[in-house]
Amino acid sequence: MTTYVYETIPSKTGEKPRYFEIKQTMNAKPLTKHPETGEPIRRVVLGGFGLLTSRVPVDFSGGGGCSGGSGCCG
Repeated sequence: MTTYVYETIPSKTGEKPRYFEIKQTMNAKPLTKHPETGEPIRRVVLGGFGLLTSRVPVDFSGGGGCSGGSGCCG
């Protein structure tokens, strides 16, 4: 089973959504109502690694190689 994050869909302006987790099989359709309260909900899409950064200088000038001095070339 996979754990998915869901949020309530606020019915009033300024109301904040509440987040919670529900375990479902991977081929189960996303829920549209909270199983206990019946409130409208939606699945929250999470994932990815975000922006990956490097401390090693990288040459993006299109030269196809190492810019030298960074220790990435033998």
